[in-house]
Amino acid sequence: MTEHQHISQLHDWLNSQIIGQQQLTQRLLIALLADGHLLVEGAPGLAKTKAIKTLSNAIEGSFQRIQFTPDLLPGDVTGSEIYRPETGVFEFQRGPIFHNLLLADEINRAPAKVQSALLEAMAERQVSVGSHSYALDSLFLVMATQNPLEQEGTYPLPEAQLDRFLMHVNVDYPSAEAELAILRSVRNEAQGEQSAAPQISQQAIFSARQQALDIHMADAVEQYIVQLVVATRNAGQWDQQLDQWLDVGASPRATIALDRCSRAHAWLAGRDYVSPDDVQAVAHDVLRHRLIISFAAEAEGVARDQLIDRLIHCVPVA
Repeated sequence: MTEHQHISQLHDWLNSQIIGQQQLTQRLLIALLADGHLLVEGAPGLAKTKAIKTLSNAIEGSFQRIQFTPDLLPGDVTGSEIYRPETGVFEFQRGPIFHNLLLADEINRAPAKVQSALLEAMAERQVSVGSHSYALDSLFLVMATQNPLEQEGTYPLPEAQLDRFLMHVNVDYPSAEAELAILRSVRNEAQGEQSAAPQISQQAIFSARQQALDIHMADAVEQYIVQLVVATRNAGQWDQQLDQWLDVGASPRATIALDRCSRAHAWLAGRDYVSPDDVQAVAHDVLRHRLIISFAAEAEGVARDQLIDRLIHCVPVA
């Protein structure tokens, strides 16, 4: 089987396990192919935790879940140096971050010092403890979740941390048909009926990443990506309403993320080229957490997705 057939098989299996959340499963695979991290926001019980746990069952590698709480310490995430009296030396005890797939559950419930420890791991692919730095594995994916309902006692993620996430995905409730399928699926699982997970090697994932990077992107599409991001900084040149809604635009990291995600989206669709449709398909999830809307937009009740819709409408496809 080719790498594309392996990943397509994985995609189909994920959709059969995570019913009614096709967008979430696709975004998980895009993050895997684009070598980035995912921030997922949604109400409790929408299979956010189950999604990455199910993915870990099909991928060669280890999985760890960290429940973020206000009393969590950086050492609880990264690990710490422990004194061994029998040898008289300090020995580094690795923390849960030294796994291939990491679920950071309710990340906004942990204080800033814990969030910053995770930030270094996400950005630099290493962990610093004392005077030593420890490299993480080549396959390293963080999926962080947030609950939008309860905001008391939470620590909102700073902009620098948000920018490290490749995509910010909003998860909505499934349809009535999907919920019926979920009900039957859970009943079957309780009776011991489970479909076998496909097994994807890390080498197959690395090969798929390289193939996605090698996909042809025309100069006009590259220009379109750049113009979309630049328009968030100089919105007045494109649309006065957009200029009033936007306070701070996206950084060059957004341009890189749009490029990587649109390539992965095209590769998953089985194409060997990137079209503007691929860029527009991932634009909302890539830009949602990178734009700071103005007070005027908040007063008018303008959502970020509404702002991105207008951005896509105003910036012409080259």
